[in-house]
Amino acid sequence: AMPYGALKRLEIARALATQPSILLLDEPAAGLNSTETAALEQLIRKVAAGGITVVLVEHDMKLVMSISDRILVLDYGRKLAEGTPREIRDNPDVIAAYLGG
Repeated sequence: AMPYGALKRLEIARALATQPSILLLDEPAAGLNSTETAALEQLIRKVAAGGITVVLVEHDMKLVMSISDRILVLDYGRKLAEGTPREIRDNPDVIAAYLGG
């Protein structure tokens, strides 16, 4: 009976209860609206600020670009590029693969 965004945060809380040093999140923003995604972003920032490494597999590029220190881009399962958000945004191979350049 909980809203979907609250359920996502609950799943993260359950994972954090195990006191991990690394937290792997697979598509945590899937199905969330913009308000829920903003809350998720703040939660991920808080987790990372607490010293937990967060590995994020996500297609919401606005979220990825706003919270990531490093990004690894895959194209058909192969490493296409790795770097900072700025390096990824400006990478011609990434642009070609994802925007059809």
